[in-house]
Amino acid sequence: MVENYLRATGFYHVSKIGVIREFHPLLAALVERWRPETHTFVLPVGEVTVTLEDVAYIFGLPIDGEAVSGWTDSSGYFVQSQSHAIFGREPEVSSSSKSYIKLGWVRRVRDAEPLDTEDSVRRYVRCHIFCLLGSTLFTDKSTAYAHAKYLPLLRDFDRIHTYSWGSACLAHLYRALCRASRFDTKEMDGPLNLLFVWAWERMPCIAPVPRNTLPPAEIPVAKR
Repeated sequence: MVENYLRATGFYHVSKIGVIREFHPLLAALVERWRPETHTFVLPVGEVTVTLEDVAYIFGLPIDGEAVSGWTDSSGYFVQSQSHAIFGREPEVSSSSKSYIKLGWVRRVRDAEPLDTEDSVRRYVRCHIFCLLGSTLFTDKSTAYAHAKYLPLLRDFDRIHTYSWGSACLAHLYRALCRASRFDTKEMDGPLNLLFVWAWERMPCIAPVPRNTLPPAEIPVAKR
């Protein structure tokens, strides 16, 4: 049941991807070659960049549809009302910013769903998508919280698939790279899984695993 609902929202493929960590030298090398004025990496062979097509193949996200946009309301009432609509209960928020919801709490709420009704299955899927937004697509440096501004986009279950989540993910990556390229920035957030897999697919000579030992590429490519 959950798989069918995830497929209907467009998040099934990206939900099959794990977390890639500990490739700091590659990240540093890419950031060093990033040019914010053109949103491209300048390499000896020329300028290259991550494209919408890459996002579609690597993450399996929809790249057509409505813009992922809206207002950002940090009031307590907004967070509480949206959380009750999505999760069915009052959220655990960050002590430093009341508009950030703890992903660990969301996962506990998700795993407690009995999945015995359609509403319960939809709450499970909404929780799962919210965790993906905070841990894979629009990550910050903590990786433990996600902003409540994404909640209104999940309220109407039948409209979740109509948003261009892939475009928003790519824009978030570009912004993260631009910020990381500043001389006073020491860390980078954003969808690093997308960046690493893109580099390994486009430049197999730097991949940690030889290409001929990998299974055939399927969507999402990041799964392999």
